[in-house]
Amino acid sequence: MEHIYFDSRKKNLVLLDQRFLPAQEKWFRCADTSDVVYALQKMVIRGAPAIGVAAAYGCVLAALEVKGGDAWLKSLEEKTREISQARPTAANLGWAVQRMLAACKSRIFSTATDLAGFWLEQALEIHREDVRSNRLMGSHGLDLLEDGDTVMTHCNAGALATGGYGTALGVIRAAVEEGKRIRVIASETRPFLQGARLTAYELARDNIPVRVACDNACAYLMHRQMVNKVVVGADCIAANGDTANKIGTYALAVLAERHGIPFYVAAPLSTFDLSLPSGEDIPIEERDPQEVRYIMGQPIVPEDVDVYNYAFDVTPHHLISGIITDKGILSLPLQDNTGAL
Repeated sequence: MEHIYFDSRKKNLVLLDQRFLPAQEKWFRCADTSDVVYALQKMVIRGAPAIGVAAAYGCVLAALEVKGGDAWLKSLEEKTREISQARPTAANLGWAVQRMLAACKSRIFSTATDLAGFWLEQALEIHREDVRSNRLMGSHGLDLLEDGDTVMTHCNAGALATGGYGTALGVIRAAVEEGKRIRVIASETRPFLQGARLTAYELARDNIPVRVACDNACAYLMHRQMVNKVVVGADCIAANGDTANKIGTYALAVLAERHGIPFYVAAPLSTFDLSLPSGEDIPIEERDPQEVRYIMGQPIVPEDVDVYNYAFDVTPHHLISGIITDKGILSLPLQDNTGAL
């Protein structure tokens, strides 16, 4: 599913606008860095790996945007900083911008236009690498799923959340491609409904059996032995293996442990932030309360009532059965007593 691409003719970053799925497939064009920041903050595109890919292309737009200025280097620094700070939790965002900046350190560019051409090749490679890493995750993780399993997942960790193929859904896709009969339960994932709107949309397109469950039905489904495995994605993983993912993930992990169900996280190495000792150090984004007060434009909460809208929570590493990465499956905790991986 190609949902991110760079239009070299119009010099635009083109994104499938995920706010309108599954009802409509609309495209959002980013002509400059302000458009990229808007797209990231307003959930036109979301999912840590996809955010990283979009940020890399955003750096290209930043270079094109400052090409006519005299102090283009200073302006470029400001614009790339705006991109890297668009959202606080997804580790791939800062990782992608830093990788773009590091790629040009040993080179000299006389103009920003020259830099933009070089950066476009770097961004395309980051995009290709992400798809490759997702497929590697799938190949490493498919043996964790058995023929006939019903897998519960939370939020959307599929092609739409990555450069393509998916992390958690990539593991499921790989198992299905191997010939295993896998069924999926997608929790709806309030308040933005990524599971109901996006995960179900992706899996239905791939003819993978999927049912949507209300978030508050997950415990009952596990109690009735209707779930064999849980596989989710991640937005940031700390040095000890504590993992930030969409709000509600922690609750699923607690429920899975209570019911003896393996709980796996699938994420590329770019989602790890080893500068953060534990999940307590991961910044948790708080989003607009209106996302909770309204569903599809319809009010569901009295206007004078306050709400919580934490976008993520942290699952402690002791609740995670393993982390499926592009390099293999990691056991937890990640650190030994010397603090080294």
